[in-house]
Amino acid sequence: MAIEEKNILNRLYIIAGCMFIFAIAVAVKMVNIQFVEGEEYRELALKNTTRNFVIPANRGNVYAEDGSLLATSVPKYDIRFDAVTVSSENFKNNIVPLSKEMGKMFNRPASYYQNVFRKARANKNRYLLIAKNLGYSDYIKLKGFPLFKLGPYKGGIIVEQRTVREHPLGKVAERLVGNQKNNSPGVYEVGFEGAFDEYLRGKEGKRLKQKIARGQWKPVFDENEVEPQDGYDVISTINANIQDIAHHALLKQMEHYEAEHGSVIVMEVKTGEIKAVANLGRTSNGNYYEKLNYAVGESHEPGSTFKVMTMMAALEDEKIDTTTVVDTKKGRKRFYGRYIHDSKHGGYGEISAAKSLEVSSNIGLATIIDEAYSENPEQFINHLKEWRLDKKIGIKIKGEGKPVIPGPGHELWSKNALPSMAYGYNLRLTPLQTLAFYNAIANDGIMVKPRFIKEIRAWNQEVETFETEVVNEEICSEETLNEIRDILKNIVIRGTGKPLYSKYFSMAGKTGTARTEYWMDDWEKDRRYISSFSGYFPAENPKYSCIVVIHKPSTKKGYYGADVTGPVFKRIAQKIFTESPLIAEIANVDEEDPILEKDYETYYPKAQAHYTKVPNVKGMAGMDAVSLLENLGLKVQTVGNGTVADQSIASGEALKRGQQITLKLS
Repeated sequence: MAIEEKNILNRLYIIAGCMFIFAIAVAVKMVNIQFVEGEEYRELALKNTTRNFVIPANRGNVYAEDGSLLATSVPKYDIRFDAVTVSSENFKNNIVPLSKEMGKMFNRPASYYQNVFRKARANKNRYLLIAKNLGYSDYIKLKGFPLFKLGPYKGGIIVEQRTVREHPLGKVAERLVGNQKNNSPGVYEVGFEGAFDEYLRGKEGKRLKQKIARGQWKPVFDENEVEPQDGYDVISTINANIQDIAHHALLKQMEHYEAEHGSVIVMEVKTGEIKAVANLGRTSNGNYYEKLNYAVGESHEPGSTFKVMTMMAALEDEKIDTTTVVDTKKGRKRFYGRYIHDSKHGGYGEISAAKSLEVSSNIGLATIIDEAYSENPEQFINHLKEWRLDKKIGIKIKGEGKPVIPGPGHELWSKNALPSMAYGYNLRLTPLQTLAFYNAIANDGIMVKPRFIKEIRAWNQEVETFETEVVNEEICSEETLNEIRDILKNIVIRGTGKPLYSKYFSMAGKTGTARTEYWMDDWEKDRRYISSFSGYFPAENPKYSCIVVIHKPSTKKGYYGADVTGPVFKRIAQKIFTESPLIAEIANVDEEDPILEKDYETYYPKAQAHYTKVPNVKGMAGMDAVSLLENLGLKVQTVGNGTVADQSIASGEALKRGQQITLKLS
C-alpha cells in the first residue's frame, strides 16, 4: 500500500514538474514576444488589420477636334442581393413593393421578382445578381427601392462599382480610338488609347484602411496616403462630321460589293492632320464592323495608284516628257519571258506618256521604266527612297505596316522586278503611306508627316502641342509637279476616273485595280482584286487628300477602282463640299483680278454692240458668253467649264431669236 501511494506521489511530482517547466517556457516565450520579437509581431498584427487600398485614377478623355467625345470613362454598377442578412420582418414587409418597383424598372412581371427573391431566401443565397451594367441615375433610383433603401445590412443590397470605357460615337472610328485589351482591365494597346496611354492613364492613389467587423474596412486617416492624379485629355485631329461621312460612304459601298474589308483616310493637305479613318471588315454573317486598323497596319501591292510615283521619277530624271510616244502594242507585251497586259481589249497602240497614265496602261508605264532604268535600276529605287516610301511613317499608333521596296540583291528582285514595280506590283505600301505621297503632290511638293493629335490638355490647360512636321521640303521640281497635277486632274476628266467627273466640284486622283493572292492555285477560278482610289480635292486649290482601298469586292458586281472605290471618294468630297464650304471668306472685295479685267474688256464692247448676226464668242469666259447670247434672244447650252472653245452656230450667221446654241467650254 505504501509503495503504491509512493508511486502515485511520484507521478504527481512529475506532472507538477512538467507543468512548472511549461509555465516557465510560456513565461520565457511571453517575455521574448514582448521584448525581443514584439516589434515584428506588432507589424504582423497591423498588417493583418490594415491595408493600403488602391484608388484608381480617372482616365483622361479622347476628343475630336471640335470637342466631341471619342472615348470617356463612366461608372457602371452591378447590384446583388444578400438574402440571409435581411430579417424576416423586413423581408416580409418589403418583398412585394420591391418586386413591383423592380418589375416597372426592368419591364418584367412583379411575380417574377417575388419568385427570384423567395427562392434566394430559401436557398440562403448571399450573392444573387439582380441587375448589371446600370448607369449612375438608374443605380440611384434602384438604391431607393423598398428594402434596398435600408442599406447593406438591413436591406441586403450589395453594390459593385467599376469604371468602363465608352465610345459616344459607337462603332464609328472604334479601332482608331482603341479598346481595352481583352481580359486585361486597364490595359490599352491599340489606337489612340494605346499610343497615348502615358498621358491618358494618370497615376493611382493609395489610402490606408483598417479592418473592422463583418469584413468591412474603414479609412484610418481622413487624408489619402497618396492622392490619385487624373489622366490628361487627348485632343485628336479627327473631325467628327468627316469621320461620319467617311464611315458611312465606305460602309455603303462595302455592303453593295460584298467586299472582305476596306479603309478610308481623309487628310488635311497643308497641316497633315488626319480628319477621318474608317476601317471595316466583314463578319461571317455578312455584317461589317471596325475589325482591324487596315489603313495604318496593312501593307499590300498598291497596283495602279503607284504609277504616279513611277511617272514622276521618269519625268524628274528627264527620261521622258509628257508628250513622249510609248508603244503599248495591242494590249500585250513580253518582258523578260513574261507577258504584261492592259485592261483594254486590243490595247491603246502608240500613245503619249501622259495618256498612258491617264488610261492606266500597265504596258506603257512598264515600257517607260524598263527602257529608262534597266541598266541602272538603283537610280529609280533611289527616288522611292528619297520619298521615304521604303520606311515606316513613324506614327505612335501601334501596328504600322512595314513597306517593301526591293532593289538589286533583295529576295524579290529579278529582271521582271523593275517593269512589275512600274505598275504597282512586287512592292508593298500601306494606305497611309500612299496617301502621304499624294498629299505632298497636293501640297505643292511639300511632304508632311500625317498627324493624329493636336494637343494634350489637363483641366483645359495646355500640356503639350503637336505641330506640322515637314519630312521633305521638295519631292520634285515645280515643272514635274505641275505636269503630274495636270495628269491627275485629267484622269478624272477624261481618263479612268471619268465616271467620277462632276461639273460642280473638281477632283484629281488615280484609280487602282490590283490582283491579290494571284499566286494561289485557285486564282483563275476565283479571282480576287484590291480596288483603290487616291487623290485630293478641289483640284485647283487642294484642301483635303483622301485614299479609299477595298479588298476583294465581288467580281460579279465589279472590281475596277473607278467603279468600287472612286464613288466613295466622290461621295466624301461631295459631302464635304456641301456641308463644309471651302471658301469661307472674301479677303478683299476691292482687289482687282487681272483675269476678270481681261474677260470684261473682251465682253463689254461686244455687249454694247447691236447684232443682226451671231457674234464670235470663242475665247470669252463661259459666263460672259452665256450672258451676251441670251441677251440676244438665243437659248444657250454649255458643255464643260472655263472659256469658250467652240460654238455650234458659226459667227456671221443670221441671228434668229429663240434659236439654240451650244458652247463647248474648256
